[in-house]
Amino acid sequence: MVVLLVDDEPLAQTALAKALSARSDVEHFDVANDAMEALEKLATNSYDVLLLDINVLDLPGTELVNRVRERSLPLPSIVFVTAHVEQAVAAFERHTVDYVLKPFSNESIHEALDRASRRAKGERAAKLIEALPQLQRLSRPEHPMIAIKAKGRILFIDPDDVVAVQAEGNYVSLQRESDSYLLRESISIVAEKLKPYGFIRIHRSALVNTSFVVEIKPYSTGKCGLRVKGGKEYAVTSGYKKNLKPLTEFRIGSGAFLAE
Repeated sequence: MVVLLVDDEPLAQTALAKALSARSDVEHFDVANDAMEALEKLATNSYDVLLLDINVLDLPGTELVNRVRERSLPLPSIVFVTAHVEQAVAAFERHTVDYVLKPFSNESIHEALDRASRRAKGERAAKLIEALPQLQRLSRPEHPMIAIKAKGRILFIDPDDVVAVQAEGNYVSLQRESDSYLLRESISIVAEKLKPYGFIRIHRSALVNTSFVVEIKPYSTGKCGLRVKGGKEYAVTSGYKKNLKPLTEFRIGSGAFLAE
């Protein structure tokens, strides 16, 4: 975690800096001697934890927090440091933060930092989950359409509409639910291009779009097949069964039959 330490008392600042330096989970920490310096650092850097003296001379710690919120700056998990229990309790209730009372022990500092670290990790995980759909969209190529020459025209096909791809000589057949088109390309090159769109190779001559798969069917021979929307089945050869693992991890049902 990355920490910003704000304290204008040299002895307290030194003790807190020593405690932070001793922790293996603290990647880096900065020091601010007053609230205005802290505001500048918060505006330009990202911190997981704010270790804040509640009685900084130029601006009370609680007011610093208010200004951070007013500016819509990212607010780290806060640990207030104070000599007055009344102030600590009031700050805790108002800002839902932790606090440490002066004079503090190393144990109390580390306990507070442990709690702040857990809170910061939880918030980062929540933000990642919230941003995941956008990250997935950004990971896809900017121009996903596939250009197909057909009867003197050029058609543009969205990979999300393609159910499966099968090799046919020097061509591949892009199979949609209602029609299909031939593209003069090798199955290996198409497989690489369509990988970001959820296509998996199930045969040396076939790819399937996993978003259309509704069932994995084990066969008595030890092989298996995929049934897609509409009822069509595609056989999965032994050498490509390992490619089904990502699909089974996100679907209900046993994948025991996938073992070699």
